[in-house]
Amino acid sequence: MNDIMAEKLKLLPDEPGVYKMYDGSGEIIYVGKAVNLKNRVRQYFQHTPKPPKVEAMVSHIEDFQYIITSNETEALTLESNLIKALMPRYNILLKDDKHFPYVRLDTKQDFPRFEVVRKVKKDGAKYFGPYLSAISLKDALTAIRDIFPVRHCKKDIHKAIARSERPCLMYHLGKCCAPCSGKVSREEYHRLLESVSKFLEGHTGLITELITEQMQAASENMEYEKAAQLRDRIKAINSLAEKQQAISVTGSERDIFAFVKDQEDSVVFALFERGGKIIWAESMSIACGGETTGEIMASFLKQHYADGAPVPKEIVVRDMPEDKEALSEWLSENRGSKVEITCPQRGEKKKLADMAYKNGVEAIQKARELEHRSWERGEGAMLRLCEVIGLDEMPERMECYDNSHIRGRDTVSGMVVFINGKSAPKEYRRFRIKEEVNGDDYMAMREVLMRRFQRAKEGDEKFTRLPDLLVVDGGRGQLNVALEVLEEFGLSHIPAIGLAEQNEDIILPDKEEPIRLSRRDPALHILERIRDEAHRFAITYHRSLRAKKALMSELDSIDGIGPKRKRALFDAFVTSENIRNASIEELCGAKGMNRAAAEKVFRHFHPEGQQKEEGKKG
Repeated sequence: MNDIMAEKLKLLPDEPGVYKMYDGSGEIIYVGKAVNLKNRVRQYFQHTPKPPKVEAMVSHIEDFQYIITSNETEALTLESNLIKALMPRYNILLKDDKHFPYVRLDTKQDFPRFEVVRKVKKDGAKYFGPYLSAISLKDALTAIRDIFPVRHCKKDIHKAIARSERPCLMYHLGKCCAPCSGKVSREEYHRLLESVSKFLEGHTGLITELITEQMQAASENMEYEKAAQLRDRIKAINSLAEKQQAISVTGSERDIFAFVKDQEDSVVFALFERGGKIIWAESMSIACGGETTGEIMASFLKQHYADGAPVPKEIVVRDMPEDKEALSEWLSENRGSKVEITCPQRGEKKKLADMAYKNGVEAIQKARELEHRSWERGEGAMLRLCEVIGLDEMPERMECYDNSHIRGRDTVSGMVVFINGKSAPKEYRRFRIKEEVNGDDYMAMREVLMRRFQRAKEGDEKFTRLPDLLVVDGGRGQLNVALEVLEEFGLSHIPAIGLAEQNEDIILPDKEEPIRLSRRDPALHILERIRDEAHRFAITYHRSLRAKKALMSELDSIDGIGPKRKRALFDAFVTSENIRNASIEELCGAKGMNRAAAEKVFRHFHPEGQQKEEGKKG
């Protein structure tokens, strides 16, 4: 302890507050709260036995600062906020850094939309939730979209009105009132928002009555399909209303937590009970060292509820947290009513706590099994592959090449990359074969490999990283082509192998006989994965070129549609089917198109409409 710290320790106040510990580089390595700052901070520097993690932290402390608070509850709030913001190295940290989602509505805007947010701010907007599961949130958003014609797009409404933009497809489907058209007033739109707000708050009676009347009317008019849709809509509303109500019922409302730890991992498993039913369960990883279970639970609860999780009336734990009274008071302030923390020893609550613990044990075991399987599919399979093909070092980067064509036309090739046994799509590259290869797979393979390594030689950043293992889809012939190209570029040190698809034979340069592995061998599995991915990638590229070519050739026959307009239509609609189904107004929306050109395109795909018009004139 340096002289400055010794003097600062003497000046510590006998008041509650939060302290921050700094290392030699000025980084905050720990944040804590204290009922009495003088007593708590001095304890770290006394010559008494300490847990290993605390000893390690103290050895790095070069300075500290503190903030005085009015009471312990205020200190606890500040501590939670600082830990969340700073993530100090020696604090117990909740790894699953997430917030429960809310639906936000900014009523100050003229034509606001409903949006999903993870934090509630004091910004004057309305917030609905929180939603404990993504499923319940999706149900709410789907119901809004299906029942109420409010907007969901991010369009600037005032600019759209000024430009006299046409309503989008959602308007024609009856799922948006199209405020962008300028035909909906602010007052009308906000009356619609009030209905949605009441729905999200659980007041669904009037809405279901209205839809029931519509359903009965549809049934009387023998519109049975429409009536069935309205019936399903009522069911969805009632189902969502039950879920919404489950979060705020006056009956049982409790969260149950159990801490589980083994030699490697630590989790807190949570059960959320509302209205006497378990409505959600979740396993949350937590980073901790040699702290007591009470310390870990206290830190977890502070971080969990500081993240915006809804605070229930009762929190049931399998291990009582430290500072129970302060925690309870802090949680009560957050909720606005009394919150009780209990650690039951018998009865129904004890069974729930034990259930949470049992699920926590299962969660750790499952996570470890998934990690092991992932290792077997990735690094483990790579190690086995090295053993099979005789590599001294595990290849970090694998590249695989495959060609695709139809009857020798429009030949393309795909380069797929795996990094440490896992696909790296951002590294994929595709090639359109320039030479007339007429289905010659060897010529196509040679061209693509020549272009790939020439780009690397020229310093192209997209190709500078060379492979540690090159895999070609094919037998001895394709492999020999790859070896020749590598030699021409002075890259003979790069190992290359082939994978013949018929019998899944592994072809090696220095062995006459192929290697045939068991279908269960992980080395074969990883080769099959990269080969199949290269095959998929090449075929997908080939299909896109064919679709583009077919579309271009069809557009060539339309008078007044030149290269620029063809490109604009292709960029806007991608396929001829989309162009065929587009209206004249939608065709006009493509860059460079005017109404006359749009009408020509429309008539080309809908000649029957033109014949009808001519018949009327006749």
